[in-house]
Amino acid sequence: MGLYIVRKVCLTVPLLMVISFLTFILNNLSPMDPAEVVLQAQGVPVITDELIAQTRAELGMDQPFLIRYFQWLMACLQLDFGDSYITGEPVWSLLGPAFLNTLKLTLVSIIVIIGLSIALGVICALKEGGLLDKSVRGVSFFLTAMPSYLLAGLMTWYFSVKLDLLPTSGMDSYRSYLLPVTVIAVSYVGIYFRIVRSSMLSNLNEDYVLYGRACGLPEKTITLHILRNSLQVAISVFGMAIPVLLGSTVVVESVFAWPGLGTLSVKSILSRDFPMIQAYVLILAVAFVLFNTFSDMMNAALNPKLRKDL
Repeated sequence: MGLYIVRKVCLTVPLLMVISFLTFILNNLSPMDPAEVVLQAQGVPVITDELIAQTRAELGMDQPFLIRYFQWLMACLQLDFGDSYITGEPVWSLLGPAFLNTLKLTLVSIIVIIGLSIALGVICALKEGGLLDKSVRGVSFFLTAMPSYLLAGLMTWYFSVKLDLLPTSGMDSYRSYLLPVTVIAVSYVGIYFRIVRSSMLSNLNEDYVLYGRACGLPEKTITLHILRNSLQVAISVFGMAIPVLLGSTVVVESVFAWPGLGTLSVKSILSRDFPMIQAYVLILAVAFVLFNTFSDMMNAALNPKLRKDL
């Protein structure tokens, strides 16, 4: 297992380097000069070529491309993503609190999603074709197809406006989590529980299940073995759920005024705040790679055969 982990890490490092390089060139892909963005944010009435050249020199943009890239990369390793073009504050001082707020929402949501997905997947697989199985799948198809902004609006109107039970915005207490977590969970449980159910059904037809029952093993023990083998597929999906949620909470955060990454990223994109956008893209991309690597390691721990494939 130790050798497998070393090999995975050795494969991950070059991938992270490529991701950082592609993230850095975002500045060069923009049709607008970053120096001009800074001058506009400072409220300069007349932007001349001399001012743009001076600003480029102050930002270090007059240096060769590779030198700028390696300087930026070394700074990022120390969580120094530069200063915001709009506010002039360090990027991490703005991105850090927003990242923590989104992470809190994501972790609570993923606990609910994983718990409900496994429970519903196991129950529906064991009751395949029954009324409960058909009902759960029907409701999940309907709720998954519903846009998250529509569901968020309906829940806000009913629970906050009509019943006056839950807050409509902010993150003051645990009650503030109930509506956004419910909206996020509803959007993903319908997808993930079907993966667990499908994996459970495929394992129910395996020979070891027949042999276990023939040997008189308790049905609870057989079900636990089936669940363990089924989770090898689900772990890869669940492992990617956290970075997926980190990058897809824009609508929910906007509706419920949650001060997280989604809200901050939208503001940064609209204002062309390139250092903020670079940091946001880099953090999400690194999260995808790291969680994917972690899920591969979890699968290898459950199934020793996978360690020989690398």
